[in-house]
Amino acid sequence: MGLLRVDRLRELMRTTDISAFLVTNRYNLRYLTGFSGSAGAALITADAAFLLTDFRYVDQARSQAAEFDIIQRQGPMEELIAELLSKEHAENLAFEEETVTFKEYLELEALVEQDLLPVSGLVETLREVKDTAEIKTIKKACAIADAAFEHILTCIRPGMTERQIANELDFYMRSMGASGVSFETIVASGERSALPHGVATDKEIAVGEFVTLDFGCYYDGYVSDITRTIAIGEPSDQLKDIYQIVFDAQQQVMSAARPGMTGKELDAVARDYITQKGYGEAFGHTTGHGIGLEVHEGPHVSAISDVPLVANNIITNEPGIYLSGIGGVRIEDDLLITENGVESLTQSPKELIIL
Repeated sequence: MGLLRVDRLRELMRTTDISAFLVTNRYNLRYLTGFSGSAGAALITADAAFLLTDFRYVDQARSQAAEFDIIQRQGPMEELIAELLSKEHAENLAFEEETVTFKEYLELEALVEQDLLPVSGLVETLREVKDTAEIKTIKKACAIADAAFEHILTCIRPGMTERQIANELDFYMRSMGASGVSFETIVASGERSALPHGVATDKEIAVGEFVTLDFGCYYDGYVSDITRTIAIGEPSDQLKDIYQIVFDAQQQVMSAARPGMTGKELDAVARDYITQKGYGEAFGHTTGHGIGLEVHEGPHVSAISDVPLVANNIITNEPGIYLSGIGGVRIEDDLLITENGVESLTQSPKELIIL
């Protein structure tokens, strides 16, 4: 796995005249090497692939990144990098500008002879197209989230707090094999459901309210991300109306999505429909984003994304309407872009559930 991905990175390095690439972003490091430790870096050249770590992680690195040359550093990482660059006769060193601090940059600059090249998004671009193993893992993460939604429907009752519901979701996903949550679980009820990222509070659930549940889990390093909005008791006609609009918009996105469509074009499917129904100003976030090793990564389904979707992208589909002082609705699924359209990896029911 690792060297196949490294070869793809090397091709990008050749086309951008990079002779050595330093990987410090922990998600990119795991993607390229399989190493999940908290201290390490990879150095990739045309002919070599090194994983640099300290004493604590050497055995783990040998197990997880068997195709890499594992080097245990004794002193500063920058000294080891300078030594390896000299041995490899590298002409320049590219580094990930988002994760290398200014202090680390100055230390590299003082020690290495090569030109330093800040780069952005090189490995992230590769990560946007999932391979068979990644898709299988994300499907498992989605299955855990689906099971958690089915479980929580048997637990929610008036008088429970948002925090109690969030904790139950989190604990249940761990009991099903998740290593953790994708992000802080969102449970927003009543007027708070108009908050797109309404993290759970001690507010009690009341009859007649909508409850928005936005959650997901990590499984073997990969995430799921699902949102469902349910009603506790009979909701108002206005809430039912906006639920149906969001439901229809979400279905239209799923029907329209296909390879070659840009993120901007797919975003417009949901945005134009919701605007046509009179709620355009109440839909203030993007229609979706990529998921994988991170819960927010490329490709982006937004009004400013001109990048075409390709087969094996995995994106979210999450239109919403949020009415301050009243409540809100979001429905979200994880979609795999296929050769001919999409496959929904999350399977939980989307029709309005009234408990």
